[in-house]
Amino acid sequence: MADAPNLPRTDSGIEIKKLYDAADLDGWDPADKLGAPGSAPYTRGVYSSMYTGRLWTMRQYSGFGNAEATNQRFKFLLDAGQTGLSCAFDLPTQMGYDSDHGRSEGEVGKVGVAIDSMEDMRLLLADLPLDKVTTSMTINSTAAILLLMYELVAEENGVSSEQIGGTIQNDLLKEYIARGTYVYPPRPSMRIITDIFGYCSQHIPNWNTISISGYHIREAGSTAVQEIAFTLANAIAYVQAAIDAGLDVDEFAPRLSFFWNGHNNFFEEIAKFRAGRRMWHTIMTERFDAKDPKSKMLRFHTQTGGSTLTAQQPMNNIMRVTLQALAAVMGGTQSLHTNGYDEALSLPTEDAARMALRTQQVIGYESGVVDTPDPMAGSYLVESLTDEVERLAWEYIEAIDEQGGAVAAIEAGYQMDEIMESAYQYTKSVDDVDRVIVGVNKFVADEEAEPVVFPIDPELEPNQVARLKRYKANRDTAAVESALAAVKATAEGTDNLLYSIKDALRADCTLGEISDALREVFGVYTP
Repeated sequence: MADAPNLPRTDSGIEIKKLYDAADLDGWDPADKLGAPGSAPYTRGVYSSMYTGRLWTMRQYSGFGNAEATNQRFKFLLDAGQTGLSCAFDLPTQMGYDSDHGRSEGEVGKVGVAIDSMEDMRLLLADLPLDKVTTSMTINSTAAILLLMYELVAEENGVSSEQIGGTIQNDLLKEYIARGTYVYPPRPSMRIITDIFGYCSQHIPNWNTISISGYHIREAGSTAVQEIAFTLANAIAYVQAAIDAGLDVDEFAPRLSFFWNGHNNFFEEIAKFRAGRRMWHTIMTERFDAKDPKSKMLRFHTQTGGSTLTAQQPMNNIMRVTLQALAAVMGGTQSLHTNGYDEALSLPTEDAARMALRTQQVIGYESGVVDTPDPMAGSYLVESLTDEVERLAWEYIEAIDEQGGAVAAIEAGYQMDEIMESAYQYTKSVDDVDRVIVGVNKFVADEEAEPVVFPIDPELEPNQVARLKRYKANRDTAAVESALAAVKATAEGTDNLLYSIKDALRADCTLGEISDALREVFGVYTP
């Protein structure tokens, strides 16, 4: 067979040689670069046994409509063998608006579940074993409110805050970079985040207080190298902000977690996960002088790449998701969500959600890739890629440091500009057919069957608004006003915000009302 005229490149533009051999690792020290699984620098995984002890948490992301519908989907997935919950919230909830707000019209329950009040949170969590199952909540600007709602409902059900476990995303910097569901300006947002760190260290010790997310950076069009570099730069900013707020690094750093995207370039993705662990160990050891080994362990969740899914020939997405999930497992993920094959068309149907979960289960129970930690260790290709991904990512971090750190670089638009250029180059490569997307620009079908899509209930929004109005009508108005005034007073001072927010929820204030109180003090971010 003839050689290709040009050497292939990874998604990050790393050139792949015709052959890798021992010369590519000349002078490479496995003791320095790898260590053992569960030992510094954690390239091979954060736990010594990895999946030989137990599999990763199979945490399927779900949430739509009202609280009852999402509760039913949670139970469906748990019955199918899911081992952790992951909740999506609708845009009004993410942006701090109640369902009856004018800006919420047309968006209630569409891309996640609508949660306005403690009543909604009670319905969302009804009959779930909160002392046994961990819950991830993809929420950022309103993360403190949703977390406290969860804690209060658990307490009402006899589960103490020390018994609950899970994760809130709580990563506002990536919202400014890539996703857009921010409310307040960056610096007040950083204050809320560090207040969450402090509150949870005292009251919810088993909760991951932040999921520092590269996922949405990648969805916006970044390369794998940019995903890891910009995310770690954000993490540096969070750690420094918490230290500046008076927290000891080893008090909060063990509960930091990360969230990566899984894409199709199989070996680069494995290298990305491995490089990220090694870099975090270096950052926490050399930059922040962390002492607790758990402070230096990059624990992460992975979700397969939504932006890689195609509306054309959607069944092809099953193969894409399988490759992405397998790379995440080979790279040592702690939990995993696999996308439904129909997600380029709608919310996942039950059939698609079940197939996505079964994909994980087949990898975990039938493939044999879990039988030893880091099976790719020592591969000429993977170790070379791991080193190169790390080298290029350090270059980005150094550039961000030179601008004054992640917040200053965001304010200057640096990360956004870099991602925009990468997204343009990717789209151009697809349009020019330099990059083949099966079923889109090659192997196209002349006709396709009409897909089955997830149905949207037209009565969802009016019913949710009606429930919220009943909730507001049956409150002590004076108690609500007093509690909201206390939230504003705390925001104007320096005390931890979560205590006044918790009191407001006990007084039956809604998510939107609490967010409005904070908006009055902090303002709204406009790029």
